[in-house]
Amino acid sequence: MVSIAFTGGGSGGHIYPGLAIITWLKKQNFSRIFWIGSNKEMDRVIVARAGIDFYGIPSGKLRRYFSLQNFVDIFRIAAGFFASLKILLKERPALLFSKGGFASVPPCMAAKFMRIPVFTHESDFSPGLATMINARFAEKIFIPYKESASFFAKKIREKTCVSGNPVRPEFAGADPVKGRIFLGFGDRERVLLVLGGSQGSHEINTIIKACLPELTKYYTVVHQTGDLGDEPQERIEHYEPYAFFHDEIPHVIAAAELVICRSGANTIWECKSLNKPMILIPLRGSGTRGDQVENARLFEEAGAAVCLTNEKTDAALPEKLSALVASLADDPDRRKAMGEAKIIESNAASFIAGEIERRIGGGNE
Repeated sequence: MVSIAFTGGGSGGHIYPGLAIITWLKKQNFSRIFWIGSNKEMDRVIVARAGIDFYGIPSGKLRRYFSLQNFVDIFRIAAGFFASLKILLKERPALLFSKGGFASVPPCMAAKFMRIPVFTHESDFSPGLATMINARFAEKIFIPYKESASFFAKKIREKTCVSGNPVRPEFAGADPVKGRIFLGFGDRERVLLVLGGSQGSHEINTIIKACLPELTKYYTVVHQTGDLGDEPQERIEHYEPYAFFHDEIPHVIAAAELVICRSGANTIWECKSLNKPMILIPLRGSGTRGDQVENARLFEEAGAAVCLTNEKTDAALPEKLSALVASLADDPDRRKAMGEAKIIESNAASFIAGEIERRIGGGNE
């Protein structure tokens, strides 16, 4: 029996791309695929919904800055290493694939200790700290763009392979008609979709509220706000707020003419897979390492998106956004060119699955 272990966690962005790869591996009849992730309930739920066995381990957050919490988390990482070692000794996988996040470091360390081959993937333009650590244990490092290789030392750079980013298979079947039915729209409704991430974005919510009268001159605005609690929602014509989207999100994106969103790797690659022109408002400032700004710049340089701002604060953002939306609404040729702009010619999920197959000698018949 050939088995493969996956690891990653801490956010959906460290899980969904791995599940996309698993979908391709299942087509090759691998009889045993399991996941090692953090003890967070969110990780367990996402993986379990995909029908994959899940093992939770202790995990400590990795920080690039000094914090007393780092000393506590060293013990959590050590506990995660021994928990991973126990799981790998029981399951004996032929390979461990890491999708990153702080939960992936102990399993990668344990796999290296047991001489189990390790593959790892980074979604962002520049690698996160977990990927930089896991790269030391990995045989192969999949990166989204050729430029991403420059962030690694020369010896490690030789192990990199440009793959792009895996996109959930549900997006291959995205149907704008289903999206319009879900939203309750007719064929002629022009849809501007605003995505603030799984928890919404206070900044984006504030900007949209400030310029909404201008946006609704051209579009019906569908806005994923996140949970606003008991905050009263005023009924506004041509404005449809949603706290969350779930399984319907591929169809909703497919129904949109234009998307405003953050520039997390998963979101922008999912929108790009459906050829959607994007206006990107990256997360920036002291609370982030700047990965979203880098992602946004690369997509802008490729012509696939417009990065609205790279500044930490900008009081003119609502005015800038209004003008940009108006310009794009009146320019179908530009929207088409943005949607068709090339980032990388690759189906990352199938490509990576193929590399895994080649390394371990195929699946089970």
